[in-house]
Amino acid sequence: MKKLYRSNNKVWKGILGGFGEYFNIDPVILRVVFVFFVLATGFIPALVTYLISLVIIPKKPTIQESKVL
Repeated sequence: MKKLYRSNNKVWKGILGGFGEYFNIDPVILRVVFVFFVLATGFIPALVTYLISLVIIPKKPTIQESKVL
């Protein structure tokens, strides 16, 4: 079963990298779409969306953490 996590493939906190891994999309494409979202809606809505995602989406467990769990 697939789970959405913040990725280790990150530019800043791994949110878009995590979405890329979950949907099997190149994270660069998602980053470009996010930049267009910022330009279209303004900085504040994009920042709020990103910060909410940062709080909701958990960090991907490392191999050592998954062995402990």
